[in-house]
Amino acid sequence: MDAGDAGLLYEIHPTELGRRLRAARLAKGWTQTDLAGDLVSVGYISRLESGQRRPNSTVLAGLAARLDVPVDSLLRGESAREHDETKLAIDFAELALESGDFLEAEARARTARDQAIDRAFHDLVPRSQFIVARCLEVQGSIDDAILELEPLVDDRDGGILRIKAAIALSRCLRESGDLTKAIDTGERVLTELAGTPLDGADEAVQLAVTVAAAYYERGDTGQAVRTCRKAIDKAERMASPQARAAAYWNASMLEAERGAVRDAIPLAERALALLSDGQDGRNLARLRMELANMQLRLDPPEVESATGHLDLADVELRQSSAGAIDLAQVNLSRARAQLLVGDISAARDLAGTVYGAARDRAPILAADAKSLEGQAWAANGAIDLASQCFREAVMVLTGVGSDRHAAQQWFELAGLLESVGELDAARDAYHSAAASTGLRNRSMVVRTVHV
Repeated sequence: MDAGDAGLLYEIHPTELGRRLRAARLAKGWTQTDLAGDLVSVGYISRLESGQRRPNSTVLAGLAARLDVPVDSLLRGESAREHDETKLAIDFAELALESGDFLEAEARARTARDQAIDRAFHDLVPRSQFIVARCLEVQGSIDDAILELEPLVDDRDGGILRIKAAIALSRCLRESGDLTKAIDTGERVLTELAGTPLDGADEAVQLAVTVAAAYYERGDTGQAVRTCRKAIDKAERMASPQARAAAYWNASMLEAERGAVRDAIPLAERALALLSDGQDGRNLARLRMELANMQLRLDPPEVESATGHLDLADVELRQSSAGAIDLAQVNLSRARAQLLVGDISAARDLAGTVYGAARDRAPILAADAKSLEGQAWAANGAIDLASQCFREAVMVLTGVGSDRHAAQQWFELAGLLESVGELDAARDAYHSAAASTGLRNRSMVVRTVHV
C-alpha cells in the first residue's frame, strides 16, 4: 500500500469503508466466513463491515487481494482514475463558467455531481454543487441558486468553500429582496468563523462586506458602516490585495449612498487599483460600473470618464462569468449617462429593455430601471407616464419588502408631483416615503386651554 492509500485509510470513516467492503464481498457471492479465511476471524469481519473497527494496512491489503479488487476501490469507492476523471470534469465546468459559457458549465457540473454522488466521491460533491449554484445565479435563476447554496452553508465542515457559498447566498438573498435573511446568514457564518484559522482568509473579509451591503440595503446605515470599517481594519492587517479591494470597494459604495460621492471615488479608485492585479474579471467589471455611477452623480457629472469605465466593464463582463443581470446593470448605467447628455429617447428605451430583462429575476434592478424610465418621460414633459413608471417601481419593491428603495422611489415621485403643482398627490407620496422607512403617526394629546 502506497503512502497516499495509507493516509486515506486513517482519514476515511470506518462505516464508509465497511460498507464498501461488504458490497465487494456480496458482489463476489461470499459469506463473511469466506472472506475471513485464515486471515482474520469472522467476528472481526463483522465488526469491520459494521464500522466498529478500522483495519490496519496489512489486513486491508490482504482482504482486497482475497476479493480481487484494488485497495483504492475500497478506500475511494471507485478507482483513483475515476476519481481523477470526475475531478477533471469539475475543473472543466469551472473553466466554462469563468469563460461565460453558463449552460455548458451547468451541464458539466451537474453531470460531475451525479458521478461524485454515485461513486461516493463525497469530497467532490460540494464543489460541483457550488458551480451549479453560481451558474444558476449568473443566469438569473436566483431562487434556484439559493436552494443549491443553502446546504453548502449549513455544512460547518465545508472550509473555504462554505465561506464562498455564504457570500453567494447572502448576495442572492439580497438580490431577491430577503434582506433580513441575507444578514442573518452572513452573520451566523462570521460568528462561527471567529477564533478559527479561516477567520483570516480573504473570503471572510468578503463575507463581512457582503453583509454590510445587506445592512445598508435594509436601511441600517450605522451598522453597515461599522461592519465595513471592521472589515477594512482586518484587511489592512492581512495585507491581502483581494481582501483590501473588497473592503475599500464596499466602503466607497457606502460613502456614495450617504451622499459623500467625492469621498467615495478615491476609495473606489484604490479598490480598482488593487483588484486590477488579480484575475477576477467579473468583480473588476462590477467595480468599474460602480465607479462610473459615482462619476455620473457628481456635480457636474463626469459623463465621458464614466462612459469609458462602462465600456471597459461591458468587455470584461462578456469575458468573465457574468450573466444577463450583470450586463443589464451596465446598460442601466448607460441609460443614466444618456439621460444626462440629453439623449432622452435612447435613455428611455434602454431603461425599458433593462426592466424587461430584470423584472422576473432581479426586482430591485427592475425597479431602478422603471424609475429611470419615469425620469426620462418627465424630461419630455409626460408627467402622467412618469408618475405611472414611479408607481410601478414602488409596487415592485413593496412586493419584495425592499423598504429603503421603496422610500427612495416614493420620495422621487413626491418631488416630481410637487414640481408640476400636484400638491395633494405629492403630500400622499411623501407620507408613503415616510411609512416605507418605518415612521408612523403617534397619538397626540391635545390640551384644551380655556381663557
